[in-house]
Amino acid sequence: MARLHSKKKGKSGTKRPKTNDVPEWTVAKKADIEDVILKMAREGVPPAKIGLVLRDQHGVANLRSQLGMSLRAYLAKEKALGEYPEDLLNLIKTAVRVTGHLKISKNDTHNHVKLGHLESKIHRLVKYYSSKGMLPAGWKYDREKASLLVK
Repeated sequence: MARLHSKKKGKSGTKRPKTNDVPEWTVAKKADIEDVILKMAREGVPPAKIGLVLRDQHGVANLRSQLGMSLRAYLAKEKALGEYPEDLLNLIKTAVRVTGHLKISKNDTHNHVKLGHLESKIHRLVKYYSSKGMLPAGWKYDREKASLLVK
């Protein structure tokens, strides 16, 4: 499938294991994994980074099979999930950086177009998350208020 705002073709993602069983070679216990997750979440580490640390440093092959739920569901159960979804915040941070760049470089038409693409993605995500109840129904993205949200 092609990318949305570029002419590149994307690569498909990784394939999930066929079984939901915990591999025998995994040494991490469920209680240890939960402690690491909660400690990192309270430090403000985003869920994607928590998953990478668990995979790379603790040898957790499939977190869903060990916890019995996804990382996001576990963080929501423990009330350690952020106020806004992580992918939306990352897009807003990028838009704020590009907006700051465009204030300095007014003739940069390429990044001006890409800012429009970024804001289009943000609007689509806001619409999706509002319909799923993860954002308030009347929440709107505003370019001026976005820098306050990110800080």
